[in-house]
Amino acid sequence: MSLSDSDAIPSFPEVRDFLFGLRNRGSKYGIGRMERLAEALGHPQRKFPVIHVAGTNGKGSVCALLESALRRGGLKTGLYSSPHLVHLGERVQVNREPLTEERIIRLTEMLREAARKVVQESDDDYPSFFEFMTAMAFLQFAEESVDCAMLEVGLGGRLDATNIVTPEVSIITSIGLDHTEILGETITKIAGEKSGILKAGIPVVMGLLPSDAEGVVRERAAELSCPVHSVRDRFREAELPETNLVGRFQRWNAGTAQLALEVVRTRFPLDPCDMRSAFQNTVWSGRWEERKVGSRSIIFDSTHNPQGAEVLAENLQGRFGSPRGELEVVVGSLGLARAWAVLRVVAPYARRILIVRPSQPRALSFDEMRSVVPASFQGEVLETSVEELFPGGDCARFSEGPDPVLLTGSIYLIGEVFSRLQSDGLSETLDLQDRI
Repeated sequence: MSLSDSDAIPSFPEVRDFLFGLRNRGSKYGIGRMERLAEALGHPQRKFPVIHVAGTNGKGSVCALLESALRRGGLKTGLYSSPHLVHLGERVQVNREPLTEERIIRLTEMLREAARKVVQESDDDYPSFFEFMTAMAFLQFAEESVDCAMLEVGLGGRLDATNIVTPEVSIITSIGLDHTEILGETITKIAGEKSGILKAGIPVVMGLLPSDAEGVVRERAAELSCPVHSVRDRFREAELPETNLVGRFQRWNAGTAQLALEVVRTRFPLDPCDMRSAFQNTVWSGRWEERKVGSRSIIFDSTHNPQGAEVLAENLQGRFGSPRGELEVVVGSLGLARAWAVLRVVAPYARRILIVRPSQPRALSFDEMRSVVPASFQGEVLETSVEELFPGGDCARFSEGPDPVLLTGSIYLIGEVFSRLQSDGLSETLDLQDRI
């Protein structure tokens, strides 16, 4: 886990291996270490305005929509999201420009110096991979003097490393059953964890939440005297803003983003035309994104939990109509409940299901994936790999057919495929995606 103590500037592979070692030590929940690390760095998170976004699904899309609108309005923006698809630097962007390898090296060196100061009685006090990346974002945004940074919560909210900021507005996009082993097994418990991002007197914007989850958020907001704004109260569905991001739920995400921008309009005034244009030109890869690969069109959609599977079902219905059992579907997942939710949705549309294993320790085995294929499915179920399906470059090996291929499941799977479709190699995606 250590870099050389020599005065020589480390190489990116050395920094990569150091970060890889932090990741292998696992996730650490709680904000005590993050607070100490930020203090050792001089509290960079206090040097720029923040919009803080939590949620089971949609938080990345809402961050992307917000960033697009503010940048279109002439502001210098920061965007912190996870995981990355191909390059580590994608996690920390200024005006949508990812961190370079050189910048990652320099920031990692600064963070290592600060981390030594926060280690107390044991090495268990050493910051985690996600804490390093969060602090890296804070340093970058402070040094670049961004006008506003969109911070996506990594997991939950209350104990997430990002939760040391005091934002202009807090956003909770959605609440569903995911990461239940950590956040709790009920909607209300998960809502309690996500509402942990609320700060005294700071307004909160709620996306389309279940009624019991909304009750928890409203109760917490009342305790902290937070003004509450609900997208359900602000918009009827027909009034939701348009966006190029595909799907009904993306329009609710756009409504959530617009409502948040209305809440902070005195701090960040925007021309409504700029906002509408930004929402219709937002880039957020791997979310129902159709690409031409060789002779085939492929829809990449990172559906990784039951709530996301409901959105996938809507998108399939909207794109293909009633199930016809004619699609070729590639799927790989982390967790049986997630795989079951996705396969239940895609099986009626599929004539062939190609099971792959994402390059992650928690990826399901072929046998585990087969065990949750619906018994009613009459088509082929084949075992394959990303390497076999995508040998590299613009090549993809699928049977001929008029319909696009659907590739869905874990976002890590999509990142691996995107990596193979680029010419600069695979190592960063396979080595540096965190493994929650």
